[in-house]
Amino acid sequence: MSGYNGARIRRITRGGESRLAAIRTTQDFWIAFPRTKDDSAWATLSVVDVVVVASVDPDDRTFARIHMIEAEEMRNRFDRAYAARLRADHTIPKGRGMWIALYEDEVPNPVTLVGAGAGIANEPIARMPLDSEAPPVAAMQRQSPEPRDSVEAPAAAAMQPASASDADEAPLTIPEAKTRLGRTLGVDPSNIRITIEA
Repeated sequence: MSGYNGARIRRITRGGESRLAAIRTTQDFWIAFPRTKDDSAWATLSVVDVVVVASVDPDDRTFARIHMIEAEEMRNRFDRAYAARLRADHTIPKGRGMWIALYEDEVPNPVTLVGAGAGIANEPIARMPLDSEAPPVAAMQRQSPEPRDSVEAPAAAAMQPASASDADEAPLTIPEAKTRLGRTLGVDPSNIRITIEA
């Protein structure tokens, strides 16, 4: 599916289930969604079933972590963050993105960390090398402490590990990474962008 009104939204299919996904990428571990111009909802986030986030791994920047997070959870996180920032008299322009941190603990102070932690609460479904010299990763191992709240990660539990033949391949190239990620998410590899930060 092409972008929805210019947004990065795709229809993905896993295990025979078709879902509408918002795609987000980040190099600095923060993601954003804007409010609608009438301030009634989160643009893009209000119409999807799931959010797929590709983030540079904070523990090793030669890898990317891929998270699949239920849209309802993300809406709740952004709602909490929005309410907290309004209470703190922050100015949040309509139609512009509001940012929350993926890998910070959610705490009330500073107010910018309200809603944080989706990348902690939801184990990555995959971890992929961004450098063609790096070996492929057959199965994601937890890189962060145990989840710090009770949010489940159903998408991660449903993820099938890579096959033994995948693990035995030569070092993974960027086109191969796009192909594998496309298979995992049910997305055309041409719609996947991988950014390498030197």
